Amino acid sequence: MKTEVSIQINQIVRRITASNSSLFTGPGTNTYLIGNDDVSIIDPGPQLSEHTKVIRESSTHIKRILLTHTHPDHSPGATLLQEHLDIPIFGLATDSSIKKDSIVNFESYLLDGDLIRTNEYTIEVIETPGHASNHLCYLLQEENILFTGDHIMQGSTVVIAPPDGNMTEYLHSLDLLREYTISKIAPGHGELIHDPIKIIDAIVEHRLGREKKVLEKLNKI
Repeated sequence: MKTEVSIQINQIVRRITASNSSLFTGPGTNTYLIGNDDVSIIDPGPQLSEHTKVIRESSTHIKRILLTHTHPDHSPGATLLQEHLDIPIFGLATDSSIKKDSIVNFESYLLDGDLIRTNEYTIEVIETPGHASNHLCYLLQEENILFTGDHIMQGSTVVIAPPDGNMTEYLHSLDLLREYTISKIAPGHGELIHDPIKIIDAIVEHRLGREKKVLEKLNKI
């Protein structure tokens, strides 16, 4: 089995990649730790005891868990962490996601524009449905780093699977990100992305191009 990989991104951001590499998860699911004295965990990943053990042992100051969405490669680790740490889980649930995704004991639901403030940093919540109806991105305001979960991945396009996935909402959510100042994208799978707007534009162009090809084929029927 592959071992967990831990990388320090900057003074307050660390990435731990779970050993769940596959066709759909790439190198594995990225878990991010933000902060030193007041640590927020973004996406504790799948139900892998070794991964959550590495997360627990990485800091004695873990205060909360933030989920981008509740797909099984991103969220079950939150429940495993709660078995050892008395910390709240925050995220979003929708009727559609509750029916099909991992069951998570949320402390409360986050809304678009909510701020998680600590003495070290501020994280802004951005609602980005499309890949999943309950998908959120998180913007670390001091560094302008956007944690995108499965909204944007490095090296691959994301799956949009109805009915919980919605292409119209996905494209709208991509457009929304252009309104923010983003220096880097920290995806749920893959390496840091250093040219955010270029990548966003490329994804939109790719999706619209595929839509055009489908419509052309349908018109010939």
